[in-house]
Amino acid sequence: MNRNKDKAKGIKIIVGELPINVALRKFKQKVDDSNKLEDIKFKMFYEKPTTQRKRAKGAAKARWKKKLREQELPKKLY
Repeated sequence: MNRNKDKAKGIKIIVGELPINVALRKFKQKVDDSNKLEDIKFKMFYEKPTTQRKRAKGAAKARWKKKLREQELPKKLY
């Protein structure tokens, strides 16, 4: 039944002849790119649905304001 037990899951780095510092740096980059740490941080504590909605709404507002700033015409330089 537990055939998946033998297989290792997660992020892998093949070190080969690389120095340990380079392999560690590559591992950290892969972890950052996969956003695994953010998921773990969110799942550590329960977040009420209302605070989750408020956080999502605030993020949406920030994205909208950023989009408007990028589309804004430059100020006149007299």
